[in-house]
Amino acid sequence: MRKNDLIELNFPSEENSETSAPKELIEGLKVMPKYVGKNRMDFIVEVESEEIVKALNPDYELLKRLDARGVMVTSMSNTDGIDFVSRFFAPADGIPEDPVTGSAHCCLGPYWKRKLNKNELTAFQASGRGGFLKVRVEKDRVFISGKAVTVFCAELREG
Repeated sequence: MRKNDLIELNFPSEENSETSAPKELIEGLKVMPKYVGKNRMDFIVEVESEEIVKALNPDYELLKRLDARGVMVTSMSNTDGIDFVSRFFAPADGIPEDPVTGSAHCCLGPYWKRKLNKNELTAFQASGRGGFLKVRVEKDRVFISGKAVTVFCAELREG
């Protein structure tokens, strides 16, 4: 759905549960986490600061060994107007780092909603390309909006 100059998508929430960090996760990220959780697809790792998130240089070969699609690394932001930052790594799926990941925010949204006691959040995914997202959490749904560029169009026809 279009909202002004943003595209808004509606997704199911992907809650996580706290878990112990596998050795490959700690060694692969090369940082000590504040929190480690896992949902049905990914690990979520909170670190101490935005600077740590931005400076990550993970060992993709170690992250490939994890029993997960990918790894979200996040922290509270110290930048005005941004609630949290993140990066997303999925080397086992052939994506060393995804620039802006909607599905990760289905977990990050509810996580930061609880921590910051806010239903509406502003996020920045700090990949090389980077991207700002608005995240709204309502019950078991996560609404993610941001600017998008159409790179492919198609039309399906019968027969």
